[in-house]
Amino acid sequence: MKTFHYLLATLLSAFALTSSAQKLAGGDISLLPSYEEKGAQYFDHYGNAIPSLLPFLKEQGWNAIRVRLFVDPANATEEEKRQGVVQNLAYVKPLAKRIKDEGFKLILDFHYSDTWADPAKQWTPADWQLLGDNSLGNQLYEYTKDALQQLKDAGATPDYIQTGNEISFGMLWGARGTQDNRCYTNSPAANWTRFTTLLRQATKACREVCPDAKVILHSERSCDPTVLLDFMSRMQKAGVDYDVLGLSYYPYFHGSLTTLSSTLSQVENSYSEKKIMIVETGYPAHWAISGSTYDFSSAYPYTDEGQKNFTDDLIATLNRHANVTGLFWWWPEANEYGIDWQNAVTSGWYNSTLFDNQTGRAYSSLSELKNFVSDPTAIHSATTATRGAGNNCCYDLSGRAVGQQPNCLYIRGGKKYVAR
Repeated sequence: MKTFHYLLATLLSAFALTSSAQKLAGGDISLLPSYEEKGAQYFDHYGNAIPSLLPFLKEQGWNAIRVRLFVDPANATEEEKRQGVVQNLAYVKPLAKRIKDEGFKLILDFHYSDTWADPAKQWTPADWQLLGDNSLGNQLYEYTKDALQQLKDAGATPDYIQTGNEISFGMLWGARGTQDNRCYTNSPAANWTRFTTLLRQATKACREVCPDAKVILHSERSCDPTVLLDFMSRMQKAGVDYDVLGLSYYPYFHGSLTTLSSTLSQVENSYSEKKIMIVETGYPAHWAISGSTYDFSSAYPYTDEGQKNFTDDLIATLNRHANVTGLFWWWPEANEYGIDWQNAVTSGWYNSTLFDNQTGRAYSSLSELKNFVSDPTAIHSATTATRGAGNNCCYDLSGRAVGQQPNCLYIRGGKKYVAR
């Protein structure tokens, strides 16, 4: 009986942890309207046509969608536009409304640039480049406030707001190619002061327009704990207000799941009050990603099964960390099947998508993501009750009758109860 009491206590502790914050799983489908407009054909894993992708993703257990927003992608280069840099506010608003109408949580990703923002490039929007730092902060605040208000007015209020994309080394550096204003661990203090001042302006707008939304700070240093913890320490000392640490994790760029897990543990130990989300991840199903730093193809071959096995192992890793509450696949909707190659959405196939560009069929990993949200062995709800005369049958978590116990978890009317 001692063993049973210990198991019961453990299960109840697990319930307390899993119920403290809703877990989110989904993807960044920022280019979906373009694929739909060009006539991309989507099918499930078994070849059945998918009439509309968003309801299908909901059926597969996804509960959140991420969307990126550029300031003015008309100023991007032609090559960048062919890579998918098209998401201005006019593009994002109807997509965000559809996402909310389907019942998903919405994560809005401000790039604060006219083009891709990442650790190698954080170019200030063209129309903002002549502004001094004080005026730039005011512009950032007004832009963020206006964009959020327009989304709110459109019935597409974000639930999570990401203030910058992969900003470990700062943001709004200046004109394309500039070396100024970057924030490395050995950069001048003035660079960091400028950066954190800008971030506080962005967060201020978020809190004013969307007070119920959670603010995400996004870093790609998922396997570099030294730099990541230095970044978080600087944010804390500067009083930057945020709720969630967002991380990018691409194993072929960043490292092993073991290294990721170690980084997550260090963050949890140092900043236990912060939730963590993997806001970008992916793994190829056909061939290696160009520019890859690491090769895990011996463990996870570039096949449907290899991608699925990576996804399963990633989910298992993340589920061992109580503070990790979100998992998002990047660009899962990429699918040129059914589109004439002369009219393609992008200049090349993205190889870590969740659809086969050659057949339009969903890869197995798409349906695996729900396992991050709903661990089949977890308790998701419980009610304390006194055992009644007619409720003397106990069930294990798989629903099998296990006979009467003095204290147990049992199911009645579709609910799990703690009997005493």
